[in-house]
Amino acid sequence: MKSHGTTKGLERATHRALYYSMGFLPEDLDKPLIGIVNSQNEAVPGHVHLDTIAKAVKEGVLQAGGTPIEFPTIGICDGIAQGNYGMHYPLASRELIADSVECMMNGHSFDAMVLITNCDKITPGMLMAAARLDVPAIMISGGPMATGFNEGREVGYTDLMEASGAVARGAMTPEELVQLEKVALPGCGACNLLGTANSMNFLTEGIGMALPGSTYPSTSGKRLALAKETGKKIMELYEKDIKPSDIFKPDAFYNALLLDMAIGGSSNTILHLASIANEAGIEFNMDLVEEIVAKTPHLVKLKPAGDHFPADLDRAGGVEAVLKELKLLGLLKDTMTVTGKTVFENVEDAKVINRDVIRDMETAYSRTGGLKILYGSLAPEGAVCKKAGVVDKMLKHSGPARVFEKEEEAVKAIFAGVINPGDVVVVRYEGPKGGPGMREMLTPTSAIIGMDLGDKVALVTDGRFSGATRGAAIGHISPEAADGGPLAFVREGDIINLDIENGVIDLEVAEEVLAERRKDWTPPVPPVKKGSYLDRYSRQVGSAMSGAIFK
Repeated sequence: MKSHGTTKGLERATHRALYYSMGFLPEDLDKPLIGIVNSQNEAVPGHVHLDTIAKAVKEGVLQAGGTPIEFPTIGICDGIAQGNYGMHYPLASRELIADSVECMMNGHSFDAMVLITNCDKITPGMLMAAARLDVPAIMISGGPMATGFNEGREVGYTDLMEASGAVARGAMTPEELVQLEKVALPGCGACNLLGTANSMNFLTEGIGMALPGSTYPSTSGKRLALAKETGKKIMELYEKDIKPSDIFKPDAFYNALLLDMAIGGSSNTILHLASIANEAGIEFNMDLVEEIVAKTPHLVKLKPAGDHFPADLDRAGGVEAVLKELKLLGLLKDTMTVTGKTVFENVEDAKVINRDVIRDMETAYSRTGGLKILYGSLAPEGAVCKKAGVVDKMLKHSGPARVFEKEEEAVKAIFAGVINPGDVVVVRYEGPKGGPGMREMLTPTSAIIGMDLGDKVALVTDGRFSGATRGAAIGHISPEAADGGPLAFVREGDIINLDIENGVIDLEVAEEVLAERRKDWTPPVPPVKKGSYLDRYSRQVGSAMSGAIFK
Protein backbone atom coordinates (compact mmCIF):
# COMPACT_ATOMS: atom_id res chain seq x y z
CA MET A 1 0.00 0.00 0.00
CA LYS A 2 1.22 3.47 -0.90
CA SER A 3 -0.22 4.80 2.36
CA HIS A 4 1.99 2.48 4.41
CA GLY A 5 4.84 4.81 3.53
CA THR A 6 3.28 7.26 5.97
CA THR A 7 1.74 4.86 8.53
CA LYS A 8 4.16 1.95 9.03
CA GLY A 9 7.59 1.69 10.66
CA LEU A 10 9.32 3.06 13.76
CA GLU A 11 10.08 6.36 12.08
CA ARG A 12 6.36 6.95 11.40
CA ALA A 13 5.26 7.32 15.03
CA THR A 14 4.49 11.01 14.57
CA HIS A 15 2.53 10.28 11.41
CA ARG A 16 0.35 7.74 13.21
CA ALA A 17 -0.07 10.11 16.14
CA LEU A 18 -1.37 12.79 13.79
CA TYR A 19 -4.01 10.36 12.52
CA TYR A 20 -4.89 9.31 16.09
CA SER A 21 -5.35 12.98 16.99
CA MET A 22 -8.15 13.10 14.41
CA GLY A 23 -9.91 10.05 15.86
CA PHE A 24 -8.56 7.27 13.65
CA LEU A 25 -7.95 3.85 15.19
CA PRO A 26 -4.76 1.80 14.66
CA GLU A 27 -6.75 -0.74 12.61
CA ASP A 28 -7.97 2.07 10.33
CA LEU A 29 -4.39 2.63 9.23
CA ASP A 30 -3.98 -1.04 8.29
CA LYS A 31 -6.61 -0.60 5.58
CA PRO A 32 -6.26 1.20 2.23
CA LEU A 33 -6.65 4.95 2.74
CA ILE A 34 -9.16 6.24 0.20
CA GLY A 35 -9.19 9.94 -0.62
CA ILE A 36 -12.75 11.26 -0.88
CA VAL A 37 -12.42 14.41 -2.97
CA ASN A 38 -15.52 16.46 -2.20
CA SER A 39 -16.26 19.72 -4.04
CA GLN A 40 -19.22 20.49 -1.77
CA ASN A 41 -19.80 24.13 -0.94
CA GLU A 42 -22.63 26.57 -0.30
CA ALA A 43 -21.89 28.68 -3.38
CA VAL A 44 -23.10 26.30 -6.11
CA PRO A 45 -26.57 24.68 -6.29
CA GLY A 46 -25.04 21.66 -8.01
CA HIS A 47 -22.72 21.16 -5.04
CA VAL A 48 -24.66 22.27 -1.99
CA HIS A 49 -25.92 18.73 -1.34
CA LEU A 50 -22.68 16.86 -1.99
CA ASP A 51 -22.19 16.29 1.75
CA THR A 52 -24.99 13.69 1.51
CA ILE A 53 -23.28 12.09 -1.50
CA ALA A 54 -19.96 11.99 0.37
CA LYS A 55 -21.60 10.39 3.41
CA ALA A 56 -23.01 7.60 1.23
CA VAL A 57 -19.67 7.12 -0.55
CA LYS A 58 -17.84 6.80 2.77
CA GLU A 59 -20.40 4.26 3.99
CA GLY A 60 -19.66 2.19 0.89
CA VAL A 61 -15.89 2.41 1.41
CA LEU A 62 -16.24 1.35 5.05
CA GLN A 63 -18.50 -1.57 4.13
CA ALA A 64 -15.93 -2.77 1.60
CA GLY A 65 -13.01 -2.61 4.02
CA GLY A 66 -11.35 0.73 3.34
CA THR A 67 -10.71 3.87 5.36
CA PRO A 68 -12.27 6.95 3.72
CA ILE A 69 -10.60 10.32 4.29
CA GLU A 70 -12.44 13.33 2.93
CA PHE A 71 -10.84 16.53 1.66
CA PRO A 72 -12.20 19.45 -0.40
CA THR A 73 -11.52 21.27 -3.61
CA ILE A 74 -13.05 24.44 -5.01
CA GLY A 75 -16.05 24.83 -7.29
CA ILE A 76 -17.36 27.98 -9.00
CA CYS A 77 -20.94 28.39 -10.22
CA ASP A 78 -20.86 29.39 -13.89
CA GLY A 79 -24.39 30.72 -13.59
CA ILE A 80 -23.58 33.12 -10.76
CA ALA A 81 -20.32 34.15 -12.44
CA GLN A 82 -22.14 34.56 -15.77
CA GLY A 83 -22.13 37.94 -17.51
CA ASN A 84 -19.79 39.69 -15.08
CA TYR A 85 -16.11 39.83 -14.09
CA GLY A 86 -16.49 36.54 -12.23
CA MET A 87 -16.75 34.64 -15.53
CA HIS A 88 -13.00 35.11 -16.06
CA TYR A 89 -12.46 32.43 -13.41
CA PRO A 90 -14.46 29.20 -14.03
CA LEU A 91 -12.36 27.78 -16.88
CA ALA A 92 -9.18 28.96 -15.17
CA SER A 93 -10.28 27.12 -12.01
CA ARG A 94 -10.11 23.80 -13.87
CA GLU A 95 -6.30 23.81 -13.62
CA LEU A 96 -6.44 24.74 -9.92
CA ILE A 97 -8.81 21.85 -9.24
CA ALA A 98 -6.56 19.32 -10.97
CA ASP A 99 -3.51 20.70 -9.16
CA SER A 100 -5.20 20.70 -5.74
CA VAL A 101 -6.25 17.06 -6.09
CA GLU A 102 -2.70 16.14 -7.10
CA CYS A 103 -1.29 18.04 -4.10
CA MET A 104 -3.57 16.34 -1.58
CA MET A 105 -3.35 12.83 -3.01
CA ASN A 106 0.43 12.83 -3.31
CA GLY A 107 1.02 14.87 -0.17
CA HIS A 108 -0.90 12.33 1.92
CA SER A 109 0.00 9.17 -0.02
CA PHE A 110 -3.59 7.98 -0.38
CA ASP A 111 -4.08 4.63 -2.10
CA ALA A 112 -7.11 5.44 -4.27
CA MET A 113 -9.74 8.14 -4.64
CA VAL A 114 -13.41 8.86 -5.21
CA LEU A 115 -14.08 12.14 -7.01
CA ILE A 116 -17.36 13.84 -6.03
CA THR A 117 -18.37 16.47 -8.54
CA ASN A 118 -21.29 17.98 -10.40
CA CYS A 119 -20.64 21.20 -12.28
CA ASP A 120 -18.89 22.57 -15.30
CA LYS A 121 -15.13 22.84 -14.65
CA ILE A 122 -15.02 20.63 -11.57
CA THR A 123 -15.74 17.41 -13.45
CA PRO A 124 -13.02 17.85 -16.11
CA GLY A 125 -10.57 19.18 -13.52
CA MET A 126 -11.02 16.04 -11.45
CA LEU A 127 -10.75 13.78 -14.50
CA MET A 128 -7.51 15.55 -15.43
CA ALA A 129 -6.21 14.79 -11.93
CA ALA A 130 -7.28 11.14 -12.24
CA ALA A 131 -5.34 10.78 -15.49
CA ARG A 132 -2.30 12.56 -14.06
CA LEU A 133 -2.12 10.60 -10.78
CA ASP A 134 -3.12 7.21 -12.23
CA VAL A 135 -4.16 5.64 -8.93
CA PRO A 136 -7.43 3.68 -8.78
CA ALA A 137 -10.15 6.31 -9.15
CA ILE A 138 -13.88 6.62 -9.78
CA MET A 139 -16.22 9.58 -10.15
CA ILE A 140 -19.73 10.20 -8.81
CA SER A 141 -21.71 13.33 -9.65
CA GLY A 142 -24.44 14.98 -7.63
CA GLY A 143 -27.00 14.44 -10.40
CA PRO A 144 -29.28 16.71 -12.45
CA MET A 145 -31.64 19.24 -10.92
CA ALA A 146 -35.38 18.58 -11.07
CA THR A 147 -37.52 20.28 -13.72
CA GLY A 148 -39.22 23.51 -12.70
CA PHE A 149 -42.91 24.30 -13.21
CA ASN A 150 -44.58 27.63 -13.85
CA GLU A 151 -48.36 27.78 -14.12
CA GLY A 152 -48.49 24.12 -15.10
CA ARG A 153 -45.73 24.40 -17.72
CA GLU A 154 -42.30 22.75 -17.45
CA VAL A 155 -39.57 25.37 -17.24
CA GLY A 156 -35.85 25.55 -16.54
CA TYR A 157 -32.65 27.53 -16.75
CA THR A 158 -32.89 28.26 -20.49
CA ASP A 159 -36.40 29.73 -20.18
CA LEU A 160 -35.20 32.00 -17.41
CA MET A 161 -32.15 33.26 -19.32
CA GLU A 162 -34.21 34.14 -22.37
CA ALA A 163 -36.95 35.80 -20.31
CA SER A 164 -34.80 38.89 -19.68
CA GLY A 165 -34.88 39.71 -23.38
CA ALA A 166 -38.62 39.06 -23.48
CA VAL A 167 -39.09 41.67 -20.74
CA ALA A 168 -36.81 44.13 -22.57
CA ARG A 169 -38.97 43.92 -25.73
CA GLY A 170 -42.26 43.98 -23.83
CA ALA A 171 -43.29 40.37 -24.41
CA MET A 172 -43.21 39.60 -20.67
CA THR A 173 -43.87 41.74 -17.64
CA PRO A 174 -41.29 42.26 -14.87
CA GLU A 175 -43.74 40.63 -12.47
CA GLU A 176 -43.93 37.50 -14.65
CA LEU A 177 -40.12 37.34 -14.66
CA VAL A 178 -40.06 37.53 -10.86
CA GLN A 179 -42.50 34.62 -10.69
CA LEU A 180 -40.48 32.57 -13.20
CA GLU A 181 -37.17 33.07 -11.42
CA LYS A 182 -38.66 31.68 -8.22
CA VAL A 183 -39.70 28.36 -9.77
CA ALA A 184 -37.42 27.63 -12.75
CA LEU A 185 -34.66 26.10 -10.61
CA PRO A 186 -36.51 24.14 -7.92
CA GLY A 187 -33.61 22.73 -5.90
CA CYS A 188 -30.10 21.33 -5.74
CA GLY A 189 -28.37 19.63 -8.66
CA ALA A 190 -26.72 20.38 -11.98
CA CYS A 191 -28.93 22.93 -13.76
CA ASN A 192 -31.92 21.43 -15.55
CA LEU A 193 -30.66 21.49 -19.12
CA LEU A 194 -27.94 19.87 -21.20
CA GLY A 195 -25.36 22.43 -20.13
CA THR A 196 -21.70 21.67 -19.62
CA ALA A 197 -22.34 20.19 -16.18
CA ASN A 198 -24.74 17.46 -17.28
CA SER A 199 -22.88 17.01 -20.59
CA MET A 200 -19.60 16.26 -18.81
CA ASN A 201 -21.23 14.02 -16.21
CA PHE A 202 -22.96 12.00 -18.93
CA LEU A 203 -19.69 11.80 -20.89
CA THR A 204 -17.88 10.61 -17.77
CA GLU A 205 -20.20 7.59 -17.81
CA GLY A 206 -19.59 7.24 -21.55
CA ILE A 207 -15.83 7.29 -21.15
CA GLY A 208 -16.06 4.66 -18.41
CA MET A 209 -15.03 6.60 -15.29
CA ALA A 210 -18.42 6.54 -13.53
CA LEU A 211 -20.92 3.82 -12.74
CA PRO A 212 -24.05 3.75 -14.95
CA GLY A 213 -26.66 6.14 -13.58
CA SER A 214 -25.37 9.61 -14.41
CA THR A 215 -28.94 10.77 -15.16
CA TYR A 216 -30.32 9.79 -11.72
CA PRO A 217 -31.95 12.89 -10.18
CA SER A 218 -29.99 14.79 -7.54
CA THR A 219 -32.48 14.23 -4.73
CA SER A 220 -33.41 10.62 -5.47
CA GLY A 221 -32.72 7.54 -3.42
CA LYS A 222 -31.17 6.08 -6.57
CA ARG A 223 -28.52 8.82 -6.46
CA LEU A 224 -27.58 8.01 -2.85
CA ALA A 225 -27.54 4.29 -3.57
CA LEU A 226 -25.28 4.94 -6.56
CA ALA A 227 -22.94 6.92 -4.28
CA LYS A 228 -22.78 4.05 -1.80
CA GLU A 229 -22.12 1.57 -4.61
CA THR A 230 -19.38 3.90 -5.87
CA GLY A 231 -17.72 3.75 -2.45
CA LYS A 232 -17.80 -0.04 -2.55
CA LYS A 233 -16.59 -0.13 -6.14
CA ILE A 234 -13.43 1.89 -5.45
CA MET A 235 -12.29 -0.90 -3.13
CA GLU A 236 -12.76 -3.42 -5.93
CA LEU A 237 -10.79 -1.22 -8.32
CA TYR A 238 -8.03 -0.92 -5.72
CA GLU A 239 -7.90 -4.67 -5.09
CA LYS A 240 -7.81 -5.41 -8.84
CA ASP A 241 -5.41 -2.51 -9.49
CA ILE A 242 -7.66 -1.06 -12.19
CA LYS A 243 -6.37 2.46 -12.81
CA PRO A 244 -7.45 5.36 -15.04
CA SER A 245 -4.74 4.37 -17.54
CA ASP A 246 -6.65 1.10 -18.02
CA ILE A 247 -9.76 3.10 -18.93
CA PHE A 248 -8.42 6.22 -20.65
CA LYS A 249 -7.69 4.55 -23.98
CA PRO A 250 -8.21 6.08 -27.45
CA ASP A 251 -11.43 4.07 -27.87
CA ALA A 252 -12.79 5.50 -24.60
CA PHE A 253 -12.36 9.05 -25.89
CA TYR A 254 -13.93 7.92 -29.15
CA ASN A 255 -16.97 6.66 -27.19
CA ALA A 256 -17.18 9.89 -25.22
CA LEU A 257 -17.24 11.92 -28.44
CA LEU A 258 -19.74 9.51 -29.95
CA LEU A 259 -22.10 10.03 -27.01
CA ASP A 260 -21.45 13.77 -27.14
CA MET A 261 -22.58 13.97 -30.77
CA ALA A 262 -25.60 11.73 -30.17
CA ILE A 263 -26.93 13.93 -27.35
CA GLY A 264 -25.81 17.29 -28.78
CA GLY A 265 -23.74 18.19 -25.72
CA SER A 266 -22.25 21.53 -24.76
CA SER A 267 -19.52 22.88 -27.05
CA ASN A 268 -17.34 23.14 -23.92
CA THR A 269 -16.94 19.36 -24.02
CA ILE A 270 -14.39 19.76 -26.83
CA LEU A 271 -12.24 21.91 -24.52
CA HIS A 272 -12.47 19.42 -21.68
CA LEU A 273 -12.06 16.15 -23.53
CA ALA A 274 -8.92 17.57 -25.16
CA SER A 275 -7.49 18.57 -21.77
CA ILE A 276 -8.23 15.16 -20.20
CA ALA A 277 -6.72 13.36 -23.18
CA ASN A 278 -3.61 15.52 -22.86
CA GLU A 279 -3.18 14.42 -19.22
CA ALA A 280 -3.70 10.80 -20.26
CA GLY A 281 -1.14 11.05 -23.05
CA ILE A 282 -3.80 10.33 -25.69
CA GLU A 283 -3.77 12.13 -29.03
CA PHE A 284 -6.93 14.20 -29.45
CA ASN A 285 -7.40 16.25 -32.57
CA MET A 286 -10.20 17.89 -34.48
CA ASP A 287 -9.91 15.36 -37.30
CA LEU A 288 -11.25 12.73 -34.89
CA VAL A 289 -14.11 15.05 -33.92
CA GLU A 290 -14.95 15.63 -37.59
CA GLU A 291 -14.90 11.89 -38.27
CA ILE A 292 -17.31 11.14 -35.44
CA VAL A 293 -19.60 14.08 -36.27
CA ALA A 294 -19.99 12.78 -39.81
CA LYS A 295 -21.22 9.32 -38.81
CA THR A 296 -23.10 9.86 -35.53
CA PRO A 297 -26.86 10.49 -35.64
CA HIS A 298 -28.26 13.14 -33.34
CA LEU A 299 -30.65 11.09 -31.18
CA VAL A 300 -31.42 13.26 -28.13
CA LYS A 301 -32.43 16.93 -27.93
CA LEU A 302 -32.57 18.31 -24.41
CA LYS A 303 -32.99 21.95 -23.42
CA PRO A 304 -31.84 24.37 -24.78
CA ALA A 305 -31.77 22.66 -28.20
CA GLY A 306 -35.04 20.78 -27.71
CA ASP A 307 -38.05 20.53 -25.42
CA HIS A 308 -36.91 17.74 -23.09
CA PHE A 309 -35.21 18.01 -19.71
CA PRO A 310 -32.56 15.79 -18.08
CA ALA A 311 -35.30 14.15 -16.03
CA ASP A 312 -36.94 13.03 -19.28
CA LEU A 313 -33.71 11.38 -20.42
CA ASP A 314 -33.48 9.52 -17.13
CA ARG A 315 -37.05 8.22 -17.46
CA ALA A 316 -36.38 7.26 -21.09
CA GLY A 317 -33.54 4.91 -20.14
CA GLY A 318 -30.63 7.23 -19.39
CA VAL A 319 -27.15 7.27 -20.86
CA GLU A 320 -27.06 3.46 -20.86
CA ALA A 321 -29.95 3.39 -23.34
CA VAL A 322 -28.25 5.92 -25.62
CA LEU A 323 -25.03 3.89 -25.55
CA LYS A 324 -27.03 0.74 -26.29
CA GLU A 325 -28.57 2.47 -29.31
CA LEU A 326 -25.11 3.45 -30.53
CA LYS A 327 -23.95 -0.13 -30.03
CA LEU A 328 -26.85 -1.46 -32.09
CA LEU A 329 -25.85 0.97 -34.84
CA GLY A 330 -22.38 -0.55 -34.84
CA LEU A 331 -20.74 2.70 -33.69
CA LEU A 332 -19.82 2.05 -30.05
CA LYS A 333 -16.46 0.47 -29.22
CA ASP A 334 -15.99 -2.03 -26.39
CA THR A 335 -13.78 -0.59 -23.66
CA MET A 336 -13.02 -1.19 -19.99
CA THR A 337 -14.98 0.80 -17.40
CA VAL A 338 -14.91 1.33 -13.62
CA THR A 339 -17.61 -1.31 -13.23
CA GLY A 340 -14.82 -3.81 -13.85
CA LYS A 341 -16.73 -4.80 -16.98
CA THR A 342 -16.70 -3.48 -20.51
CA VAL A 343 -19.17 -0.94 -21.80
CA PHE A 344 -20.83 -3.64 -23.94
CA GLU A 345 -21.48 -5.67 -20.78
CA ASN A 346 -22.76 -2.58 -18.97
CA VAL A 347 -25.41 -1.81 -21.58
CA GLU A 348 -26.48 -5.36 -22.32
CA ASP A 349 -29.81 -5.03 -20.49
CA ALA A 350 -30.39 -1.34 -21.26
CA LYS A 351 -33.43 -0.37 -23.31
CA VAL A 352 -35.08 2.74 -24.66
CA ILE A 353 -38.33 3.37 -22.83
CA ASN A 354 -39.43 6.55 -24.63
CA ARG A 355 -38.65 6.93 -28.33
CA ASP A 356 -39.75 10.54 -28.27
CA VAL A 357 -36.74 11.30 -26.05
CA ILE A 358 -34.18 8.82 -27.40
CA ARG A 359 -34.68 8.38 -31.12
CA ASP A 360 -33.34 5.75 -33.50
CA MET A 361 -31.56 6.20 -36.81
CA GLU A 362 -34.80 6.44 -38.78
CA THR A 363 -36.24 9.22 -36.62
CA ALA A 364 -32.95 10.97 -35.68
CA TYR A 365 -32.95 14.76 -35.59
CA SER A 366 -30.13 14.59 -38.10
CA ARG A 367 -27.81 11.94 -39.53
CA THR A 368 -24.79 13.83 -38.19
CA GLY A 369 -23.73 14.87 -34.68
CA GLY A 370 -24.85 17.83 -32.59
CA LEU A 371 -21.51 19.72 -32.64
CA LYS A 372 -19.64 21.07 -35.65
CA ILE A 373 -16.04 22.18 -36.17
CA LEU A 374 -15.67 25.12 -38.58
CA TYR A 375 -12.61 26.40 -40.45
CA GLY A 376 -11.98 29.31 -42.77
CA SER A 377 -10.24 32.64 -43.16
CA LEU A 378 -11.73 33.88 -39.87
CA ALA A 379 -10.72 30.72 -37.96
CA PRO A 380 -7.69 29.08 -39.62
CA GLU A 381 -7.15 26.79 -36.61
CA GLY A 382 -10.85 26.10 -36.10
CA ALA A 383 -13.99 27.10 -34.24
CA VAL A 384 -16.84 25.20 -32.57
CA CYS A 385 -20.61 25.44 -32.96
CA LYS A 386 -23.41 23.58 -31.20
CA LYS A 387 -25.21 22.81 -34.45
CA ALA A 388 -27.98 21.07 -32.51
CA GLY A 389 -29.14 24.45 -31.19
CA VAL A 390 -29.19 26.27 -34.55
CA VAL A 391 -32.45 26.74 -36.46
CA ASP A 392 -32.33 25.53 -40.06
CA LYS A 393 -32.50 28.97 -41.67
CA MET A 394 -29.34 30.07 -39.79
CA LEU A 395 -27.20 27.11 -40.83
CA LYS A 396 -26.13 29.33 -43.72
CA HIS A 397 -25.81 33.03 -43.08
CA SER A 398 -23.97 36.05 -44.45
CA GLY A 399 -24.01 39.47 -42.85
CA PRO A 400 -22.14 42.56 -41.71
CA ALA A 401 -19.96 42.39 -38.61
CA ARG A 402 -20.97 44.38 -35.54
CA VAL A 403 -17.74 44.49 -33.56
CA PHE A 404 -17.41 44.60 -29.76
CA GLU A 405 -14.23 44.39 -27.72
CA LYS A 406 -15.90 42.65 -24.77
CA GLU A 407 -19.13 40.92 -23.79
CA GLU A 408 -20.69 43.77 -21.81
CA GLU A 409 -20.61 46.13 -24.81
CA ALA A 410 -22.37 43.55 -26.98
CA VAL A 411 -25.10 42.90 -24.38
CA LYS A 412 -25.77 46.64 -24.04
CA ALA A 413 -26.15 47.00 -27.81
CA ILE A 414 -28.47 43.99 -28.13
CA PHE A 415 -30.82 45.21 -25.40
CA ALA A 416 -30.69 48.73 -26.86
CA GLY A 417 -32.21 47.38 -30.08
CA VAL A 418 -29.36 48.53 -32.33
CA ILE A 419 -28.51 45.02 -33.60
CA ASN A 420 -30.38 44.47 -36.86
CA PRO A 421 -31.66 41.31 -38.57
CA GLY A 422 -28.85 39.85 -40.67
CA ASP A 423 -26.02 41.16 -38.47
CA VAL A 424 -23.13 39.04 -37.21
CA VAL A 425 -22.21 40.10 -33.67
CA VAL A 426 -18.45 39.81 -33.09
CA VAL A 427 -17.19 39.63 -29.50
CA ARG A 428 -13.41 39.44 -29.33
CA TYR A 429 -10.55 39.48 -26.80
CA GLU A 430 -12.52 36.94 -24.77
CA GLY A 431 -10.30 33.92 -25.50
CA PRO A 432 -8.29 31.86 -23.00
CA LYS A 433 -5.39 34.34 -23.09
CA GLY A 434 -7.14 37.57 -24.00
CA GLY A 435 -10.12 37.31 -21.65
CA PRO A 436 -8.38 35.89 -19.82
CA GLY A 437 -10.29 32.75 -18.93
CA MET A 438 -12.45 32.47 -22.06
CA ARG A 439 -15.70 33.82 -20.67
CA GLU A 440 -19.01 32.24 -21.69
CA MET A 441 -21.20 34.37 -23.94
CA LEU A 442 -24.51 33.09 -22.58
CA THR A 443 -25.81 36.54 -21.70
CA PRO A 444 -25.49 37.99 -25.23
CA THR A 445 -26.79 34.83 -26.93
CA SER A 446 -29.75 34.70 -24.54
CA ALA A 447 -30.35 38.40 -25.20
CA ILE A 448 -30.42 37.69 -28.95
CA ILE A 449 -33.04 34.98 -28.42
CA GLY A 450 -34.99 37.13 -25.98
CA MET A 451 -35.05 40.05 -28.42
CA ASP A 452 -36.56 37.69 -31.04
CA LEU A 453 -33.43 37.71 -33.19
CA GLY A 454 -32.48 34.05 -32.79
CA ASP A 455 -33.34 33.20 -36.39
CA LYS A 456 -31.90 36.42 -37.80
CA VAL A 457 -28.58 37.18 -36.06
CA ALA A 458 -25.37 35.17 -35.54
CA LEU A 459 -22.66 35.64 -32.93
CA VAL A 460 -18.98 34.74 -33.31
CA THR A 461 -16.35 34.96 -30.59
CA ASP A 462 -13.00 33.69 -29.39
CA GLY A 463 -14.79 33.14 -26.09
CA ARG A 464 -16.99 30.15 -25.48
CA PHE A 465 -20.63 29.33 -24.82
CA SER A 466 -22.59 27.88 -21.98
CA GLY A 467 -24.43 24.66 -22.66
CA ALA A 468 -27.53 26.82 -22.17
CA THR A 469 -26.76 28.70 -25.39
CA ARG A 470 -28.80 28.16 -28.52
CA GLY A 471 -28.77 29.95 -31.85
CA ALA A 472 -26.11 30.52 -34.50
CA ALA A 473 -23.30 30.89 -31.99
CA ILE A 474 -19.75 30.10 -33.09
CA GLY A 475 -17.07 30.10 -30.39
CA HIS A 476 -13.45 29.07 -29.76
CA ILE A 477 -12.33 31.11 -32.82
CA SER A 478 -8.65 30.21 -33.16
CA PRO A 479 -6.13 31.74 -33.20
CA GLU A 480 -7.79 34.06 -30.70
CA ALA A 481 -7.69 37.83 -31.16
CA ALA A 482 -5.13 38.34 -28.39
CA ASP A 483 -2.73 36.08 -30.30
CA GLY A 484 -3.14 38.12 -33.48
CA GLY A 485 -5.75 35.89 -35.10
CA PRO A 486 -7.88 37.31 -37.96
CA LEU A 487 -10.67 38.08 -35.48
CA ALA A 488 -8.52 40.96 -34.15
CA PHE A 489 -8.69 42.72 -37.53
CA VAL A 490 -12.41 42.51 -38.27
CA ARG A 491 -13.96 45.95 -38.65
CA GLU A 492 -17.53 47.18 -38.45
CA GLY A 493 -19.39 46.25 -41.62
CA ASP A 494 -17.01 43.55 -42.86
CA ILE A 495 -18.99 40.65 -44.31
CA ILE A 496 -18.77 37.32 -42.47
CA ASN A 497 -20.01 34.16 -44.20
CA LEU A 498 -21.17 31.12 -42.23
CA ASP A 499 -21.91 27.68 -43.62
CA ILE A 500 -22.37 25.62 -40.47
CA GLU A 501 -23.50 22.45 -42.23
CA ASN A 502 -20.29 22.38 -44.27
CA GLY A 503 -18.07 23.71 -41.49
CA VAL A 504 -17.01 27.03 -43.06
CA ILE A 505 -16.50 30.46 -41.47
CA ASP A 506 -14.98 33.10 -43.75
CA LEU A 507 -14.22 36.80 -43.55
CA GLU A 508 -14.76 38.65 -46.86
CA VAL A 509 -11.65 40.80 -46.54
CA ALA A 510 -8.64 40.51 -48.83
CA GLU A 511 -5.42 39.25 -47.25
CA GLU A 512 -3.55 42.40 -48.28
CA VAL A 513 -6.15 44.51 -46.45
CA LEU A 514 -5.75 42.38 -43.32
CA ALA A 515 -1.97 42.77 -43.62
CA GLU A 516 -2.37 46.57 -43.59
CA ARG A 517 -4.61 46.40 -40.54
CA ARG A 518 -2.05 44.24 -38.73
CA LYS A 519 0.59 46.96 -39.03
CA ASP A 520 -1.30 49.24 -36.64
CA TRP A 521 -2.26 46.51 -34.17
CA THR A 522 -0.95 46.23 -30.62
CA PRO A 523 -2.05 43.31 -28.42
CA PRO A 524 -4.27 44.65 -25.62
CA VAL A 525 -3.24 44.20 -22.00
CA PRO A 526 -5.58 41.72 -20.26
CA PRO A 527 -7.79 43.43 -17.64
CA VAL A 528 -6.14 41.73 -14.66
CA LYS A 529 -3.83 42.70 -11.82
CA LYS A 530 -0.18 41.87 -12.40
CA GLY A 531 0.85 38.85 -10.35
CA SER A 532 -2.73 37.64 -9.88
CA TYR A 533 -3.79 34.10 -10.77
CA LEU A 534 -5.49 35.37 -13.93
CA ASP A 535 -2.29 37.15 -14.94
CA ARG A 536 -0.32 33.91 -14.54
CA TYR A 537 -3.08 31.96 -16.28
CA SER A 538 -3.03 34.33 -19.26
CA ARG A 539 0.72 33.83 -19.66
CA GLN A 540 0.54 30.01 -19.47
CA VAL A 541 -2.67 29.03 -21.26
CA GLY A 542 -2.72 27.66 -24.80
CA SER A 543 -5.22 27.62 -27.68
CA ALA A 544 -8.87 26.73 -27.17
CA MET A 545 -8.63 24.17 -29.97
CA SER A 546 -5.97 22.33 -27.97
CA GLY A 547 -8.13 22.30 -24.83
CA ALA A 548 -6.89 25.59 -23.29
CA ILE A 549 -4.24 23.61 -21.44
CA PHE A 550 -1.14 25.11 -19.87
CA LYS A 551 1.81 25.37 -22.21
